[in-house]
Amino acid sequence: MTTVIALTANQTAWLLTLVAGVVVLVVVALLLEMLRRTVLKVEASVLEAWEAGRRVEHNTIGTFLLKSTRERGAELVEELEHHR
Repeated sequence: MTTVIALTANQTAWLLTLVAGVVVLVVVALLLEMLRRTVLKVEASVLEAWEAGRRVEHNTIGTFLLKSTRERGAELVEELEHHR
């Protein structure tokens, strides 16, 4: 004797709903992982840019003195001309 197990319409709907839920769950998990990796890349790029900006600032911290240095240099040249 063979036993046939048939699903009712209600059971089929539940099964399809569960399968769809698992598919959605997997897709959302994949999208969240892609977002996490992108955020890490952006964060690394921002940190790189920040460090580059700090190095530029460090290398150019004395540039405001250039104007007065030029003026003092001109005064020095004038003074040296007087002593020739």
